[in-house]
Amino acid sequence: MPIFEVRERKKDYLDLLLLADEQESMIDRYLDKGTMYGLEEGGVVRGVCVVTDEGCGVLELKNLAVRPEDQRRGYGARLVAFLARRYRGEYRRMQVGTGESPLTIPFYERCGFVPSHRVKNFFPEHYDHPIFECGRQLIDMVYLTMPLDGRGSAAGD
Repeated sequence: MPIFEVRERKKDYLDLLLLADEQESMIDRYLDKGTMYGLEEGGVVRGVCVVTDEGCGVLELKNLAVRPEDQRRGYGARLVAFLARRYRGEYRRMQVGTGESPLTIPFYERCGFVPSHRVKNFFPEHYDHPIFECGRQLIDMVYLTMPLDGRGSAAGD
């Protein structure tokens, strides 16, 4: 399954990006400055991700999305493992922020992330509408982190 960098026309993948971040204006805040990758199988892009350099050796996974019909088939984990390999040694750690959801937090923990910190009231303060996942309104942004500097394990090891 090839993973490729998307250098132009990133908005062509907006339908996928909106699966992970449902407000386009929020995606616009990181899409141009971020590095975007796609995972293709059978001539179809199954998933995408966007990472940004947050400074001080921190890489942030801003968006990770897999087509609904392709979820739970390992594509998201493959993208995370690719990022961990690609950026190992270049950054100290990779972090991801997500809502407090029984779907996303366990996924990231299975990929090798560990809880780090939270930003209170992030979703109500930054989104123009309430965000719900699994019937629960998302309030706080929960951050998880993974070492990339060789001092701990990373996804795909």
